[in-house]
Formats: sequence, C-alpha cells, structure tokens
Amino acid sequence: MNDEEHLMTLNRTGGRFDLNKIAAAFPETADTMLLDTYLTDKPEASIRVFRIYRDVPPHYHTQCDEVLHVLSGTGTFWIDDPKEEAPFAPGHLLVFPRRAVHAVPRILSHPVIFLAIDTPRRAPDDVVFVDPADGTPSGFIAGI
Repeated sequence: MNDEEHLMTLNRTGGRFDLNKIAAAFPETADTMLLDTYLTDKPEASIRVFRIYRDVPPHYHTQCDEVLHVLSGTGTFWIDDPKEEAPFAPGHLLVFPRRAVHAVPRILSHPVIFLAIDTPRRAPDDVVFVDPADGTPSGFIAGI
C-alpha cells in the first residue's frame, strides 16, 4: 500500500496524520478562496486541513460549528462584529458557532493553514456569504 492509499484508509477509520506533510502538499495558488483535504469524514464530525489563499469575506455556516487550530500563517479574523477584529497566529484556536458570521479580512503572512474540526460534518456547499456578491460555495472551497 502506497502513502496515498494508506491515507485514504486512515480517512475512513481514523489514525495518525502528519499535518506538516499534509500542509506542505497544498499548491501555492488556487482558483478558490480555500483548498481543503478531509482527514476524517463522518456525518457527526469531520476533520480537515485547509489553506486560505486570499482574504475571506463575511460568511457563516448553517450546518455546523467550526473549530480552527492555526497551523501556520498570520492574519486577522472577527466573529459577529467587524469592530472586534483580532490577530491570529500559529497555536491559536478559533471557534465559530453555527450561524455566527465570521471573516478573515487580512492575511498578513502566508501560508495560512488551519486544522478544522466541524461538528456535525461541514458539507462543502455549507457557506452563506452575507453579501452574495462576495462569492458562491463553488468559488469558496475545493478539495485537493
């Protein structure tokens, strides 16, 4: 079994994941705001690693709470109130409850990579932009 087949087996059953290796596999550019890869994917919860490629406008998720651990990069985020914009850096944990409007208005250093735990599972199309002109689910995120 090669590394990719082994990772796919782990995706279904759990296991050990090398987050540095996964993070290093993201390309330098993307057509979407984010790219992600699922580590586990069950109806009750999913675990993903994702990279942000550009500032993320105000949006929310209708189906899940989102917990983000910052693996790399720096920037700013806010939740519910743009006046409460605050920095994030590696080692920080950001928690976005379901339906809480949040944004990443400024990326200060690249690459910005998060480990995400979504409960229940976050479907790829579960993103609602406050201003529909800011994007669509298909332009928001794609898998690698």
